[in-house]
Amino acid sequence: MKSQVQDRFHDFYHTWFCKLEEILHHLLQLSTLRTQMLPLKEHDVNVQHLVNTATTHIKQYYTVKWAEAREDVLPFFAPTWLTPLENASSWITGWKPSMVFRLVRSLATASFGMSEEQARKIEELRMRMRMEEEKVEREMERLQVAMADHKMVELAKLSSRAEGVAVKGVLDGLERAMKGADCVRLKTLKGVLDLLTPLQCVEFLAAVLALQLRLRQWGKKETGMLHVPRLNERRPVTN
Repeated sequence: MKSQVQDRFHDFYHTWFCKLEEILHHLLQLSTLRTQMLPLKEHDVNVQHLVNTATTHIKQYYTVKWAEAREDVLPFFAPTWLTPLENASSWITGWKPSMVFRLVRSLATASFGMSEEQARKIEELRMRMRMEEEKVEREMERLQVAMADHKMVELAKLSSRAEGVAVKGVLDGLERAMKGADCVRLKTLKGVLDLLTPLQCVEFLAAVLALQLRLRQWGKKETGMLHVPRLNERRPVTN
């Protein structure tokens, strides 16, 4: 039986993801400026506005997620709004930060070039974020020991019957671990964006969102769920 948090976040995520697809469409449009060799200075305002729109939309996801998790954190460790493939690819309720650095390396080789200073700072950031990843993973391991052999479903049943100190401690720990992982994700995105040029930011964000969309498409295809628009489908352009 779904909780109220599951129902509310399921509805929010559907709306949020539709907007994400729209933002991706505009990012892909703007990224063609590089191939068309158009002067960047003519598009600075549009570029920065779109980057800000994308980052604000991403932050909104975490704002709503954290607010709902204060009421019930368990749905975020077994999200019904994601496909099984998306869940299988998840790291502590979301994408793994180290994935971003593999994406940056791929873009640097195939799409945009980075200066030596950019590459050096990206590597320094990667090492710092890896240390933070490991810190969160150690916290999750500690929680798993505390939960002993209880599966998440069993814990959900227990928490609905009693509000014992042990259960509350585990739930509070799960919320801290989730927020810790989310903070590493946000720090990683901000850290990378701060080191890139405006058009590199556009291409980077387009790649990140496209990867998220493709994973969802593949997951829906595997489960035979409803049609999800393909990346190459044309959308009406809105001002």
